[in-house]
This record gives sequence, C-alpha cells and structure tokens, in this order.
Amino acid sequence: MNLIIDSHCDLAWNMLNYGRDYTRSSAETREKEKGTIVPEKNGDSLIGWPDYQRGQVAIVFSTLFAAPIRRKEDDWDKLCYRDFDEAHRLYMDQLRLYHQLADSKPDYFRLIFNSKDLRGHISDWQDASKKEHPVGLVVAMEGADGIRDADELAEWHEMGVRLIGLAWTGTRYSGGTREPGPLTEEGRRLLRSMADFNFTLDLSHMDEQSALEALDLYEGPIVATHLNCLALLPNFPTNRHLSDRVLRGLIERGGIIGNVPLNAFLKSGWNRKSGSRREEVSLDVLAAHIDHVCQLAGNSLHSGIGSDFDGGFGVQSVPPEIDTIADLHKLVPLLLARGYSESDAANILGLNWLNFLQENLPS
Repeated sequence: MNLIIDSHCDLAWNMLNYGRDYTRSSAETREKEKGTIVPEKNGDSLIGWPDYQRGQVAIVFSTLFAAPIRRKEDDWDKLCYRDFDEAHRLYMDQLRLYHQLADSKPDYFRLIFNSKDLRGHISDWQDASKKEHPVGLVVAMEGADGIRDADELAEWHEMGVRLIGLAWTGTRYSGGTREPGPLTEEGRRLLRSMADFNFTLDLSHMDEQSALEALDLYEGPIVATHLNCLALLPNFPTNRHLSDRVLRGLIERGGIIGNVPLNAFLKSGWNRKSGSRREEVSLDVLAAHIDHVCQLAGNSLHSGIGSDFDGGFGVQSVPPEIDTIADLHKLVPLLLARGYSESDAANILGLNWLNFLQENLPS
C-alpha cells in the first residue's frame, strides 16, 4: 500500500474547539459525540490515529488556524481574534499544543523539523517489522495575522513552523477568500523576510491577484496545500479556488497542489445545510481535479492530496466512498482507469509531497 501524505489537517483547531482526541479512531470520536451538537457544527470526524495507521498516512501538515472575529460563525468557534495580539496568542497556543502532543504521545505523533527528521521518520514507516508508527506532523500556518511583525519569523521557525499561508479570509498581508485584493506592502515585506528562512509559501485561500504577485515576488518554495481547480467549478460563488493561470505558475515554480475531497469544493452549489446529499458527488470527481492538475503539468509530479479533514466538515460532506481518511486509497483504481500508472498514483498519494519536503526542509 502506498504511503499517504496529507497536506492539510486542522488537528489543533479541533482539539481546542471540540476537545477531540486524535489518538482515538474516528469511530470512537463519533460515538463519544453522539447526542452533542458537535456533529451538527463540524460533522462526524474523518480522522484519528488508528485511521492513519490503516490508511498508511505517514505525514500530515498540521495547521495553526484562527478566524478573525468578523468571520465568526457561531459561539462554538472559540478560536477567533479581535486583533493581532489575540491572533498571535491563539496561533502560539496551537503550536505549543503540537509540541505537547508529540512530547506526551511519542508513539502516536512526531514533529518533523528538518530533512534528517524526515529521513528517519520515513525509514520507520518502511520498516516491515513494525505494525504501528507515529504520524509525522509538519506544522503549517493558515492565515498569517498571528505574525505581528516579520521580526517574529525567527521564533516561529525555531518552534517548527515550515509553511505559511498569508490568507484565510483577507488579512493585513493579502487578499483572501471572500475578501479579494492584492498583496499589501506589509505582505511584500513579510515575503521578503520569509525567504530568508526558506519558509514554504502556501497560496491556498489567497486571492488570484495576490497569488499571481506572490508567484513573481517570492523567492522561496511555493505550494497550494488545499484547494481545487476553478476550471472544473463553473459559477463557484467565491474566490476560494485557483485558475489555470495560477496553477500553471505553481507548476512552473516546482510547487505541489493538494486537492480537497469536500463535496462543496467538487460541485458548485453543493451545500449540506440546504439538503444536498453526499451521494451527489462521487470520488471520481476528485480524481478529475487531480487529472486536471496533471494535464496542466504534463506529468503526475505536481499533484497531491490536502484533505482539510475535520476542517469544519465531516463524513456527511465528502464523497460516499469515504468513511475515514484511510479510504483515500480508493483513488488508486480511479486513477488507473484514467490511464495513470501505479507509480503515478504513488506520486499523487504521497511521493510528490515527500520529495518536496526532502528538497525544502532545513538540512
């Protein structure tokens, strides 16, 4: 079975907002949350350590995320900020939580800081004598308002942050989802400083105007961890996904694009709250987005999976073939049916992200 590397999971956000324990299976979490309001707010969980083991999910990009108070949806979202000091505190709390998780549960989770850590971690997963392995965590910041000043980048880097996305909605650095606009002057300064540490820039959630400028300006590595192809989403209601122009720019820069198995990101107008059924979108639609990236690239070397699992949705909102993250392996026969090889499928499930990390993590 191919190893999976998932380029977007909101672990800390769920742990702090809903008290989820990701050493449990998703089935255990669902059972514990029966009769609570959590499934209504966040859906039934798709992830947990036993599911990672079954699915051979070796590494997840674990996020730091908080929303500005103007985008707060209801009282259940505790991780909202009014100003940049609050954003900094919330993001730092999540980062410390990942450190605590890795320190207290080393058999379950392991932070990956550099290429040496990565080599040892993958060697562990390839050891046939071991049936269980810690899941590697590569820390990614989603929305950069927690960085109050570029001078703080050294501390974030020292504590293990390796990817930074400037936007979720709009931030003081960049236009973002539902709040379009260019890079700001603060954003340009931040990018120049990020390059000094070779942070990976994540274009996810950035508005097209700011993403195109970032592709020209940023000198470090660039990816898109969790989005889909705008060309396959006619009449999509927001600027959440990226055009072929931006995707081609990412490919030219050697970036990887992580596609999301969320029905609302696979079919324009799909909405669980309005009564849409998950059966309306098959897993093959995700394969179509992966294929679109590969067709733009001319190969399978720039496509990956960024599940965004438990990021405000659950099993009710993904294709019916998926019950947990372990079911992402069901993509393989769909890709083979489209003419891809077994090695292409291995690239898409994890090798592309692995090669990217090997090349761009600190030595």
